[in-house]
Amino acid sequence: MALIKAAHDGVVGTVTLDYPEKRNALSRELIGEVCAALAEFREARLRAVVLRAAPGVKVWSAGYDIVALPETHRDPLGWDDPVRHLVRAVAEFPAPMLAMVEGGVWGGACEVVLACDVIVIAPSATFAITPAKLGVPYNVSGLLTFLNAAPARIVREMAFSAKPVDATRAERLGMINHLVPAGELESFTYGLAKAIAENSPLAVSVMKEQLRILEGAHAISPEDFERLQGLRRIVYDSADYTEGLRAFKEKRKPQFSGR
Repeated sequence: MALIKAAHDGVVGTVTLDYPEKRNALSRELIGEVCAALAEFREARLRAVVLRAAPGVKVWSAGYDIVALPETHRDPLGWDDPVRHLVRAVAEFPAPMLAMVEGGVWGGACEVVLACDVIVIAPSATFAITPAKLGVPYNVSGLLTFLNAAPARIVREMAFSAKPVDATRAERLGMINHLVPAGELESFTYGLAKAIAENSPLAVSVMKEQLRILEGAHAISPEDFERLQGLRRIVYDSADYTEGLRAFKEKRKPQFSGR
């Protein structure tokens, strides 16, 4: 069963998340389909791509498929985890990626949206970084995506509280490009995509890659990198990690002990 829909109109492509049974959770299968579609769009030399969900959804994406996380005490969200592949595919796609968002965007899906080049949202959009509810630490490269999209204090609040930021606040903080009425979301987003597509594709592609490299140009010592990785292992070796996953699967509130 296809979990997305992919199509293109001229040089503008569309990837639509279409997995309503799981609220567009970022399963390995769904991510594989999105990455395959982007690879086809790359070959077709499309000049802009819109990433969206079906019209009128209450949840744009529920984020990482938590059921896929192992209860074993190891880090499942390293360089090779599915969400990392998707974020890299979005960031490294040679043409601009536009996120068109309505409804809730949770966890890893929040990072995917913020990795897009342009973000257009409806008033129903909200953004939440939710791993703390599950006893899971966010990975380092993901935190960098958030820090490139919002002030550090806002990232701290979102990561620590797991509470959503609404559309109005997201616009005020500069997390997104445009907040438009729901009825104008499609026309505005595709109008912007077509305006981008009319410009020099080579110049736009080069500038996108330049900006991607500059955003990632944060010097860090080998010692600090090891410290970051060690901090993650503290959580994955804890009872709280196991409790968070079991509580999610048993549909109950977790009882965290801090150990």
